[in-house]
Amino acid sequence: MSATTAVKGTAPKLKTSAMIASFADPGQKTAPAPFGHALVKAAQENDKIVGLTADLGKYTDMHIFAKAFPERFFQMGMAEQLLFGAAAGLAETGLVPFASTYSVFAARRAYDFLCLDSAEPNLNVNIVGGLPGLTTGYGPSHQATEDMAIFRGMPNLTIVDPCDSVDIEQAVPQLAASEGPTYLRLLRGNVPTVLDEYGYTFELGKAKVLRGGNDVVFVSSGLMTMRALQAAKALAAHNVDVAVVHAPTIKPFDAATVLAELNTDRLAVTLENHSVVGGLFETVASAVVTAGLGKRVVPVALPDEFLDAGALPTLHERYGLSVQRIVAKVLAELG
Repeated sequence: MSATTAVKGTAPKLKTSAMIASFADPGQKTAPAPFGHALVKAAQENDKIVGLTADLGKYTDMHIFAKAFPERFFQMGMAEQLLFGAAAGLAETGLVPFASTYSVFAARRAYDFLCLDSAEPNLNVNIVGGLPGLTTGYGPSHQATEDMAIFRGMPNLTIVDPCDSVDIEQAVPQLAASEGPTYLRLLRGNVPTVLDEYGYTFELGKAKVLRGGNDVVFVSSGLMTMRALQAAKALAAHNVDVAVVHAPTIKPFDAATVLAELNTDRLAVTLENHSVVGGLFETVASAVVTAGLGKRVVPVALPDEFLDAGALPTLHERYGLSVQRIVAKVLAELG
């Protein structure tokens, strides 16, 4: 939703809607609508895949699937509970539904329908949540800062927080093939392509070490893995050697890989585009305590509060998700 306004005698003034603003850096390599194209490709190979949305096809990239497979697409209108109930019914017949809406509506409005209709019977219903965390500037009504906290307690539900277009493209067919319901924190539109430079492949339920480092270890998920990699490069200028572990599957969590990296004397930092309550930080902290490591973990996360509306770069800087803020926090911790 971009608009151009012009005043007579002046150059056009460009304005970008906060709703679908991109978090990609200027000039960064991106891929258009990776989820939509990945779902079409998966559907070409699996005729059981169907798509549904709650009046948000264009804003969750589901419109690409709808155009390719109109007979396998269902527009449910602004009725998220109906969306999830219908998806469960389709799964009961042996179909593989992907149902898209905004993350806030999936987590806050329709939790019970997902829980009892899909998770309890362990049906293959794939929820695709747009605008996760701080990926919109429209304020608390659309910022799903607590979605993983809400969903982590649901039995049988798999939670995936992808970093980039590579993660999304590779995750979609694995989610379709997995048993039980899944929740994908969707990055939509022109999504950065980052992980292709690290010899990375997405494996459902697995964390991956993207780079080694002797001084600090970052454990990150979602778009914050991109920021972690950027911060690691920036910290090298300060003679700080940073390892980065990407954990795109929040549940079930790959504690073995993460704890192997944390069981050292390096500074441990988690980075997530989610509230400090109930997300990656608490998942990692729980694993550390359960294993008896006695390890301090420093969180980079959104605060436990309702966030402001505004431009994404401003908000990311304000709430500590920018590369500059990450670097400053690490240097302060190292003293």
